[in-house]
Amino acid sequence: MSKPVLRFAPSPNGALHLGHALSALFSHDMARAMGARFLIRIEDIDIARCRAEYEARMLSDLAWLGLEWEQPVRRQSEHFETYEQSLRKLDAMGLLYPCFASRKEIAAHATPGQIDPDGAPLYPGLHKNLTQEEVQRRRDAGEPFALRLDMEKAIALARGQSGKALTFDELDPESGNIETGAADPARWGDAVIARKEAPASYHLCVVVDDALQGITHVTRGRDLYAATDIHRLLQTLLGLPEPRYTHHRLILDASGRKLSKSHKDKALSSLRAEGVSPADVRRMAGLSRKFRRSFRS
Repeated sequence: MSKPVLRFAPSPNGALHLGHALSALFSHDMARAMGARFLIRIEDIDIARCRAEYEARMLSDLAWLGLEWEQPVRRQSEHFETYEQSLRKLDAMGLLYPCFASRKEIAAHATPGQIDPDGAPLYPGLHKNLTQEEVQRRRDAGEPFALRLDMEKAIALARGQSGKALTFDELDPESGNIETGAADPARWGDAVIARKEAPASYHLCVVVDDALQGITHVTRGRDLYAATDIHRLLQTLLGLPEPRYTHHRLILDASGRKLSKSHKDKALSSLRAEGVSPADVRRMAGLSRKFRRSFRS
């Protein structure tokens, strides 16, 4: 029987902070307790914001924390064609359509109070029924656009393929118990799957990468719990294997906001410079107790 495979997948668009340390150590500890393989994946599909210097600092921070991972490290920026193949497959199913609306236009036409799990206005279908001639005219004019997933059609097709409603397995690594959760991709509306400036969205890249790398257990923060809706939908549509999921707690600041690169929360490299040790980081992240060695998936 092959070993389980876990991963930590940061985006090099800023410095790692204590919240990233929690996620990385949690995944690494869980992999060790399971006797699993552990991978690092660099999610740098957003080439406009990601930087090589951030990646180098991240890998240095992770090694300082005591993480060990297999080589080579997978970088999304080296696999654009792989994601485009999956896009073409979804397009061949008739599930994608171009949307030229800006975020401002969407917000202006969205129904008040209708938001997706990330808090963004639910897409009101502005360009869902454009004629082929209108689409071509806009594309020829160089208008930026996103490719959206026709959610209603996608859900119907996925249910037809699987013969049942979409679900996922949520694993509690402390007890070993597994609960079945219901995936509800409809609450995302017609989600963006690709943009002109990026060949694929996070949602598409992550399910393709997890399948290609043989990831059996996805560990990530509770802020990505709702993303499992879309991931299970895309896995079903593309015929990809279903991993088990574990969504761990988040580290919050005094105001109740989760730590974020965009808010420039204190970087691990700054903590290192102040003399904080890896053991101190564990305690600060609430990870002083490791998983039991007897734990199995």
